[in-house]
Amino acid sequence: MIAPTMPQRLAAEMFGTFWLVFGGCGSAVFAATVQTSDGSLVGIGFLGVALAFGLTVLTGVYAVGTVSGGHFNPAVTLGAAIARRVEWKALPLYWLVQVIGGLIAGLLIFVVARGRPGFEAAGHMAANGYGEHSPTGYSLWAVLITEVVLTAVFLFVILGATEERAPKGFAGLAIGLTLTLIHLISIPISNTSVNPARSTAVAFFNGSGAPAQLWLFWVAPLAGAAIAGVAYPLLFGIREQLADRPVREEVLDAEERRRRS
Repeated sequence: MIAPTMPQRLAAEMFGTFWLVFGGCGSAVFAATVQTSDGSLVGIGFLGVALAFGLTVLTGVYAVGTVSGGHFNPAVTLGAAIARRVEWKALPLYWLVQVIGGLIAGLLIFVVARGRPGFEAAGHMAANGYGEHSPTGYSLWAVLITEVVLTAVFLFVILGATEERAPKGFAGLAIGLTLTLIHLISIPISNTSVNPARSTAVAFFNGSGAPAQLWLFWVAPLAGAAIAGVAYPLLFGIREQLADRPVREEVLDAEERRRRS
């Protein structure tokens, strides 16, 4: 099997990040709360938005994960690099196309949303925030802690679901469901980032304080990812240590029998 080229990997990351932002943030902007012609309010709510983010990652991973690894998130790329799952030289290129893909999606959401009379982008573009820009008023420190912890958990699941010991074919499902759960926890706190590209994608279209607070939604996810990238191999081992499992002798005996036969 021929390995994907770097341009192919970058195209996959741009597409995946575009899909994550357009599907996740788009659901929040277009469908979270909808006022019908008779004045009643309907919509998918927090649960629907959380599912939308999880589904975008799930479908994106299965679509192009074999090409690029299916990161769609600068924090995931950093954690994977620290855990030696991706080469360091790919990191700046992945970050660049992830941000570009997210911004394209943010622009598309902005353009479509402006097609509805009376739409105001300020405060209505699914931007992340703390303090007065948090959906329910959580402080900077509460948001910082939440984003660090949830990003670290997200990376633990990703690293575990994609390693050799994991059941094959289920990584996308585990990752998508984890992102759904993360959103169910933290939409009321920060509108959920755990992804600097997702935050950047809509911050400047949203305005209303979001650009000034964007730093936190880079620092916290990257810190959480770095923690997981360092801790996962230390806690659970790496590929070179798989022979230390209890089945080591059985594996060695089986290999020896094959050689003799």
